[in-house]
Amino acid sequence: SPGRSATKPHRPTLMAGAPAGAPQAPPSLSTSTWRLAHDQAQDTQLITVDEKLDIAPLTGIPEEHIKTRKVQIFVPARNAMQAGVNNTKKWKLEFDTRERWENPLMGWASTADPLSNVVLAFSTKEDAIAFAEKNGWSYDVQERRIPKPKSKSYGENFSWNKRTRVSTK
Repeated sequence: SPGRSATKPHRPTLMAGAPAGAPQAPPSLSTSTWRLAHDQAQDTQLITVDEKLDIAPLTGIPEEHIKTRKVQIFVPARNAMQAGVNNTKKWKLEFDTRERWENPLMGWASTADPLSNVVLAFSTKEDAIAFAEKNGWSYDVQERRIPKPKSKSYGENFSWNKRTRVSTK
C-alpha cells in the first residue's frame, strides 16, 4: 500500500488493559498523546469543596517542616548589571535559613534542611500568601519598592554649575 514501509507491515497498537472493542490510538501518535487528546474530548466535571482542608496528613512531610517554618514573600530587586525590569514582576516565596555547618571533609557549607534552597515564584502577592497559608507556614511580606524617577534634563550634563557638573576625567 502507498505510504507504508515494505519491510514492516502495519499492526494496530493495543493499549494495555483496554478491552478488545475499545478505540485504539492511531499509529502516528504515541499512546499517552492519544489518551490525553481522547480524555480532553470527553466532558469533565470539577468537584468543588467549600471548606478548607488540612493537607498535612497526606503530604508525608515531617511535622517540623510544616508548623515551624517561616517564609519570606518579596519581589526580587532588579539586576544591577542590566537596565531591564523583566525579572522583577513575579513574587518570590523563600524559606528562612536554618542551621548550617562547615563540612569537615571538604569544607563545604552543609545543611540538614531540604527546603533551604527552594524558591517559588507566583504572579501575585495574594497567590503567594494563599500558598503559604495552605501549607501552614507563617510568612512575612516585604512590599514592592517602586523607585521614584529622577527628573533630569540632558542639558544638566553640560552645566557650568560646579554642584551639578560631572567631571570627564
